[in-house]
Amino acid sequence: MPTVRSQDGTKIAFDRFGEGPAVVLVDGAMCYRSFGPMRPLGEILARNFEVYTYDRRGRGESGDTAPYAVAREVEDLEALITEAGGAAFVYGLSSGAALALEAAASGVAITKLALYDPPFTAEGGDPQTKQAYSRQLAELLAAGRRGDAVRLFMTTVGVPDEAVAGMRSQPAWPLFEAIAPTLAYDDAILGDGMVPRERAAKVTVPTLAIDGEASQGDLRRATKATADALPNAKYRTLEGQTHDVAPEALAPVIERFFE
Repeated sequence: MPTVRSQDGTKIAFDRFGEGPAVVLVDGAMCYRSFGPMRPLGEILARNFEVYTYDRRGRGESGDTAPYAVAREVEDLEALITEAGGAAFVYGLSSGAALALEAAASGVAITKLALYDPPFTAEGGDPQTKQAYSRQLAELLAAGRRGDAVRLFMTTVGVPDEAVAGMRSQPAWPLFEAIAPTLAYDDAILGDGMVPRERAAKVTVPTLAIDGEASQGDLRRATKATADALPNAKYRTLEGQTHDVAPEALAPVIERFFE
């Protein structure tokens, strides 16, 4: 298992496969290399690119160092891009898209940026909903109620409560609880839930903001608003796709954009 060291010494585990220009894939909440959508997507992209998937800090085989700060996760991504040769294309999903956007705004050497459903869901909605979620999440994690924190996240993003109740008895549930503290990291990356327009204005690299035709309305509004806030962005909707975008539908779009 290859690793890189971030600026604060945290070990970041990654996989590398394929040949060609470097592409780094950034996971969203509750996902990492062995538990999420990036490996199937990466295997398709590896036909034309050298693909890097990694465990964000606090997940999988990566380490973690307190106290958390969004800047530390930006440094993690920068360390991986340095390993990839000093510059790379970057694709981010959901909160991973928000992290990739912040990295580009921070001056990390991203040559092109692709974002899918960046979840700035307070955009066009009620910012107090995001504030209430942040408060409840912090309280549950502080009390050590990891399972309830995962339930809060899942029901907030639209998973029916009865479905979550069924999941809690499944073998995979401890995997969710193990990385529950990283939900606070994703929450910090999203800030107040609005598109960070001042930060976005600093991102001049070509960017493709993508949503799914069947994604939730708040996600689609957020993606369009993100595209509008970026100086050099295009907006694309994938027909029939939801937030759980199919790799075979997404990969050709990313390939054409990065090429």
